[in-house]
Amino acid sequence: MKNVLFVINTLGRAGAETALLEILNRMNPKEYRISLYVLMNQGEMAGELPKYVKLLNRHYAAVSVLSRDGQKLLRRQVLRAMFTHMAVIKCCPYLLKNLCAMLAKGKILPDKLLWRVLSEGGQTLDGHYDLAVAFLEGGSAYFVADHVNADRKAAFIHVDYQRAGYTRALDRDCYQKYDRIFAVSGEVRDAFLAVYPECEPRTDVFHNLINRDTIHSKSKLPGGFADEFTGNRILTVGRLTEQKAFEISIEAMKLLKDAGVQARWYVLGEGDQRSFLEERIRKSGLKEDFILLGAVDNPYPYMLQADIYVHASRFEGKSIAIQEAQILGKAILVSDSSGNREQIEHNVDGLMCSLKPEDIAKGIRDLLEDAGKRKRLGEAAALRKTAEEGELDKLLKCAGSA
Repeated sequence: MKNVLFVINTLGRAGAETALLEILNRMNPKEYRISLYVLMNQGEMAGELPKYVKLLNRHYAAVSVLSRDGQKLLRRQVLRAMFTHMAVIKCCPYLLKNLCAMLAKGKILPDKLLWRVLSEGGQTLDGHYDLAVAFLEGGSAYFVADHVNADRKAAFIHVDYQRAGYTRALDRDCYQKYDRIFAVSGEVRDAFLAVYPECEPRTDVFHNLINRDTIHSKSKLPGGFADEFTGNRILTVGRLTEQKAFEISIEAMKLLKDAGVQARWYVLGEGDQRSFLEERIRKSGLKEDFILLGAVDNPYPYMLQADIYVHASRFEGKSIAIQEAQILGKAILVSDSSGNREQIEHNVDGLMCSLKPEDIAKGIRDLLEDAGKRKRLGEAAALRKTAEEGELDKLLKCAGSA
């Protein structure tokens, strides 16, 4: 039996975490002894782990890192990590060097700076593993590279690496220590190799694994929209972060409302931009029209009940939310950005537009005013293929024969 360790930054309700759970559910516990370490010691999805997965964290809080309580715990965790193993002292030159580099570029990314500190201040893992997998960029990648004893190591890349703010200086070239690197799409792979061209022989595409039957069954469970609105419902699922460009979607909704379109736009997700977005919504007079519903355990009834799904973001890796909307046969509008381009063929199984309020509003009107087009695009989306079981073999081969 092979010992396999997965490390992830948090276990909150988001795309990468959902993808990890599907991998864990498909692994055979008779062949693999599976452990999981969550670097930030928190996340609400821990209760959904298969029973055969051993959670290694000595202290764990099953709360979202995006909730108010979760944010308090997160701050305490960061402070604790800074003084564990003298992490902040070890990282002081690193922090100053990369802070100066960020200042020169005119944009400070505190989370990117802190990943190295959190990695250095992480829990000591004494075990030896046949395979250790860093399932996210940043902290988990640094931790597995530097602090895990394993015969082979693999890393997953879920984002457009440079657009997300990573650099080789931040990484300290940690990907040189990995035997295999898996990018979730071709565009993500190309963006990563633009930074690490020497990793090309060891880098492959690993498409997200998705359980179509589970999505269909969960979409029929009780839940979904609770208001009595009778107009068209627009839905987006995503964290309230700068990457998702919700302020642009708010402007698009304002244009729709001013044009007399009877629609409401709902967003499922939480994030650090909530207060900022709520103020934009208020100033735009859209309190009844652009609604932040927060994070929910089961988004699929909302997807099933929505008239169209919109994903207008600045960049993506490969959005699981888009794939889920496709499985449920939704007419989809996406922004023309990295990640999204691989998931939608314009006017075949969805529509694509530029990330401008006017173009987003136009795309939405095209869909809402043409029921035939919605039906045609939704049916084509439902037929789009998702990854096959063979994807998992790419990862398991790294562990050797079970």
